[in-house]
Formats: sequence, structure tokens, C-alpha cells
Amino acid sequence: MRKFGIIFASFAALMMLIGTVTSADAASRYGKQKVVYHVNYPGGKEDKKYKGAMRNIQNHINAVGKKNLDIKVVIHGNGIFMLTSAKKAGKLQSAIANLKSQDVSFSVCANTLKGKKLSQDALYEVFDQDIVPSGVAELTHLQQQGYTYIKP
Repeated sequence: MRKFGIIFASFAALMMLIGTVTSADAASRYGKQKVVYHVNYPGGKEDKKYKGAMRNIQNHINAVGKKNLDIKVVIHGNGIFMLTSAKKAGKLQSAIANLKSQDVSFSVCANTLKGKKLSQDALYEVFDQDIVPSGVAELTHLQQQGYTYIKP
């Protein structure tokens, strides 16, 4: 029985060491990244898709590390409703605020605002500097600058 205890303790110590190495190694494994997330779909029931996208971004930050990431979110089309839903408060608003506090920037398409007859005031935490002339042109511009495109 004592032998089993020693083996178990050794195994537990090894697993803790592997876990430490894995999390410490993640930042060096992935290096610096520039990423643009594309949101242009309707949120669905209770904004589940939007919350999922924000969770993907947070998981990305957790894996690579805030200091190793430059993340931008480009919103246009039906994705704009993510920011009108967030204006009503709740988990989506918290997720967006948390990402912004980690230097994730959100860009909003001016064409969408005009086409959907929405004012900047109808959106959660959108400022003049967050408005871009065209969402799709912004996506192309960022990809030309070396940003990796992700559509969650």
C-alpha cells in the first residue's frame, strides 16, 4: 500500500509540473499575434452567437496572453445588433467591457449604421474613433497589414 502512495504522489507531482510547463509554454508557443474577428451575423436566441464570439476572443487572450495579442473586432451588417443588445446590459455588455479593458478594439461600419438607420448613441460604448467607413474594406485593410482573419 505504501508503494502505491509513493507512485500516486510521484504521478501527481509530475502532472502538476506538466500543467505548469504547459501554461508557461503557451505564450512562447504562439508568440505575438495580430488578429481580426469578423462579426456580421444575427445573434439568435438571447444573443447566444454574440456571447460565443466574445468567449472565443477571451479564450484566445487566455491562451496567448494579452501582451502578445493585438485583437480587433470588425462589426457590420446584422452584427451591429450585438451592440444594441449590449446597450440593454447583461452578460453581453460585461463581456464586451471586459474585452475592451484588455485592449480589444471594436470597429463599427458606417455603412451599416446608415443602412439600418441607427445612431451611434443606440450602440453600447461606440465612440467616433470606433466608426470605420466600411466594415468589409476594414477587414481587407487589416488583413493587408498582416492580421489573421477569424470568423467565430
